[in-house]
Amino acid sequence: MYKEISRLIIYGDMDEDSILSRMADIFRKFDVEDTGKEELTREIYTQIKRILKVATDYGFDKNLWQNYLTFILITTENPFSITCEKVGANDGSVNTFAMNDFGIFRKLFHYDFSEIEKELSINCFSLITNYKAIVKKELMYNRNVSEKVRTLSEKLAAATTDEEFFDGVTTFYKDYGVGMFGLNKAFRIGNNPDGSVKFMAINNMDKVMLTDLVGYEIQKKKLVENTEAFVKGKKANNVLLFGDSGTGKSTSIKAIVNQYYDDGLRMIEIYKHQFKDLSNVIAQIKNRNYRFIIYMDDLSFEEFEIEYKFLKAVIEGGVETKPENILIYATSNRRHLIKETWNDRDDMESSNGLHRSDTMEEKLSLVNRFGCQICYSKPTQQEYFQIVIELARRSGVTMSDDELKLEANKWELSHGGISGRTAQQFVNYCLGMEKEI
Repeated sequence: MYKEISRLIIYGDMDEDSILSRMADIFRKFDVEDTGKEELTREIYTQIKRILKVATDYGFDKNLWQNYLTFILITTENPFSITCEKVGANDGSVNTFAMNDFGIFRKLFHYDFSEIEKELSINCFSLITNYKAIVKKELMYNRNVSEKVRTLSEKLAAATTDEEFFDGVTTFYKDYGVGMFGLNKAFRIGNNPDGSVKFMAINNMDKVMLTDLVGYEIQKKKLVENTEAFVKGKKANNVLLFGDSGTGKSTSIKAIVNQYYDDGLRMIEIYKHQFKDLSNVIAQIKNRNYRFIIYMDDLSFEEFEIEYKFLKAVIEGGVETKPENILIYATSNRRHLIKETWNDRDDMESSNGLHRSDTMEEKLSLVNRFGCQICYSKPTQQEYFQIVIELARRSGVTMSDDELKLEANKWELSHGGISGRTAQQFVNYCLGMEKEI
């Protein structure tokens, strides 16, 4: 195994502590060094445990070894895989090097572990290559990644030639992409020890669809039209969804990401205190073959906060043009994002010589940088009852319409007033009570 891995070219730059590197070292010791059987067995079990952990995290099944190798192939970002993500495997000399590597991976796919198992009296490789996973709840692993890995793994295992293996991997790159952006829908950002930005996948994002949001048809239509133009490479606007709390603003954006994921749409959630990292985030994603929504939930600024000035420059007005594959979608309970005071409206000169109306204009100019502004207002009493009834019927609640209206009215009086969120909470309560009965 170590001889094969040492001949990797494009995919050879892997961490020395990776499972594959450690396995290669183990087989090198087995072949050429006088290493004790107990030590080798201990080292093998350590890597097997690591494979099992990856398998648990991603819901792998059947041949965990092949699943793991497939996972490496579709998460390794290098010039070749990123180019394939954009344009596919076009003719070029680099394909010769890639074919070499894929030939090695095809051999690793069908590696014969029987010799080392016999010599060390172990059967762990046989177990992981014929594995039967415990059925897990979907929330316990990333199903989206799991399905892609397992499907491609079976396809690559069935490849009879290196060319067929090459086509399988490169077609996957073109269809889905490579690395975390290819596999996941949504991300948060954090910081590495050196202060640089890192992306963290949001596993098991809510699978809500726009049809799950009752009402707000005009609002959803505007959002869909803007997003469809964006994913098709046409001109589109930054979007501000504003209005009362609990009306479905955040739900709409999550649903949009779910709906257009297969079209290359991805979401990066950023909080107000992270605006300082926006430029670095944009620099890392501007050349990728995806469409990114930078999502800012519950965006608002107090009078003393000045982060909005930085956001204004990033959205529109900075020296560097915002890349065409990036839009900003924000939700807010405030129409103008920034708290206004009566002092802002007073046109008297302030101590620094500026008119206060100028100050207000500067604050309000932020919202004007969102070319698409969609209002989600609180539903009327009748609309609230319609939402309750529709959600109840979808969920299988058996109460009559009149009973639902009566109980929903009592519920909203003591649970935050009329909103879609209140309606859903009431239906959840009804389901819980019915199950008890």
